[in-house]
Amino acid sequence: MFKAQVRATLLALVLPLLLNATHILKDDILKIEASQLINEMGDELFAKTGINGYVIATNEHFPVGFNLVEYSKKYEAQMSKPYVLFIFAPQARITEQIETKGRVGLIPSSDDLRSLYNKADVKAAAVDVVSSKDSNTDEDKHNIGVLQAFSELAEGIAQSKRVELTTTIPNETRYMVWGLRIIIYFGSLLVLWMFILRPLYMRIKNGKK
Repeated sequence: MFKAQVRATLLALVLPLLLNATHILKDDILKIEASQLINEMGDELFAKTGINGYVIATNEHFPVGFNLVEYSKKYEAQMSKPYVLFIFAPQARITEQIETKGRVGLIPSSDDLRSLYNKADVKAAAVDVVSSKDSNTDEDKHNIGVLQAFSELAEGIAQSKRVELTTTIPNETRYMVWGLRIIIYFGSLLVLWMFILRPLYMRIKNGKK
C-alpha cells in the first residue's frame, strides 16, 4: 500500500514535467523562460483543442534547398497526431549567392490542419522580429521570434476551434501593422474627400456642373 502511494505521488510530480517536455523536440536556442512559455501554450492548446504543437529550434547549418519535411521525420516517434510542427533554423542557408540565413517551417500531420492557421502570419511573426533593426541581441531576437510564431500558431488554431487561450502572447508587430493600415486607409479617405468628393458635392449642392 505504501509503495503504491509513493508511486502515485512520484507520478503526480513527474507527469507535468513530462508533458511540458514534449512540446520542444530540439532546442539549441531557447532560454529557460521562453521554453516554459512555449510549454504552457502547448499544454493549453492540446487541452482545449486536442491538437499538439511542437517546436524545433535548431542552430544546425542546413544547406540551400534542405528538405525540412524529411528532416522532421526523425522526430516522428516523439510526436502524437494530430500535430503541427514549427521549425526555426536561423543558420540555414537560403541561397548560394548571398550570405542571408534563416528558415522557418510549418509541418502539419495532415492537410486538414493547414486550414486552422495562417501560414504566412506564423512565419511573419518570427521573421519580422528577427529582421528588425534594434538593440536586441540575435539570441534575444531568436527567442522572441520563436515565442511570437508559436503563439500565433496556437492562437490561429484556437480561433478556428472557437476556443480562447490565456497563455498566448500579443503579437506587437501585427498590431503595429494593423495600426499603420488604419492610419493609411483613413488618410486616403480624407484625401479622397477633400480633393474629389467634397468639391463634387459642393458643385452639385450649388447647382454647378
